Amino acid sequence: MSALKRGLAILLAAAVLGLTGCQAELKDTYSLKERIGVLEEEKAAVSRFADGFASDLCVVTDEEAFDSAFVTSEAAALFDEENRQVLYSKDAFERMYPASITKVMTALVAIKYGDLNSQVTVTEDAVITEAGATLCGIQPGDILTLEQLLYGLMLPSGNDAGAAIAVHMAGSIEGFADMMNEEAARLGATGTHFVNPHGLHSTDHYTTAYDLYLIFHEAMKYPVFRTVTGSAAYTANYRNRAGESISKTWKGSNWFMVGEREAPEGVTVIGGKTGTTQAAGYCLIMAEQDDSGNEYISVVLKADSRPHLYDNMSNIISKIVK
Repeated sequence: MSALKRGLAILLAAAVLGLTGCQAELKDTYSLKERIGVLEEEKAAVSRFADGFASDLCVVTDEEAFDSAFVTSEAAALFDEENRQVLYSKDAFERMYPASITKVMTALVAIKYGDLNSQVTVTEDAVITEAGATLCGIQPGDILTLEQLLYGLMLPSGNDAGAAIAVHMAGSIEGFADMMNEEAARLGATGTHFVNPHGLHSTDHYTTAYDLYLIFHEAMKYPVFRTVTGSAAYTANYRNRAGESISKTWKGSNWFMVGEREAPEGVTVIGGKTGTTQAAGYCLIMAEQDDSGNEYISVVLKADSRPHLYDNMSNIISKIVK
């Protein structure tokens, strides 16, 4: 059973149990025959809700046999958004570490529940000292808009921007992680659990290729997310603690978008997010269009090198034009 179907099954069970619990407090209010009729009507309503919930999603019903030479990463998938079809799936429900792909959820929560024009004062929580952590270079006392921080989060993959967003939105890293997990549950991402807004490694911070599709699919509904994730570079002008003007230009790391790799003929990459840690390997989620404007979402998790990551992604998205 897919993660989405498991989530819907839980929803149905909860609705039915809730109904039976209410009836237990009202002894002799209805006859048994009448109670069964009420339950059947409510079950049908839940079923109609479940069908609508999944109506705009691609659902993995079976994972095709895969050639190890075609995709060498540990998990991968390709989703046809126009026709609601899964064009490729390899271990899409296996729990994996997402590294900085986490930041898609961070951006989604900020866009859905934050004011992008609000002024954010960077706190000490944004000081990230872990070796190898990617940063956008903001400092405590800097004042930026939430929208500017989204670019610092998504393009140079700034862990410091993620922490600044989290503290601004929820008051703490832990509080924002709760918001992320609540949003994941709303989206049916039942194989996901976050503990931070940036993806630095924790054994309790994980997701699946399919859940990442659900999150990215939701994020792509927002024009500002499309603009941010579709940008190759962005210049932020803001002020530091002393009131001095600061200007930083942040560049993206997706090879398809910065000209270091060409997409297969007939495919245009319109956005994406990379992620890399030692535990997660090399990861990438992207959105693409074909020549007719139909959109797709692709994800590769835990490739063993950056070149192999893009080899795998090229192989997968080549299915768009076949």
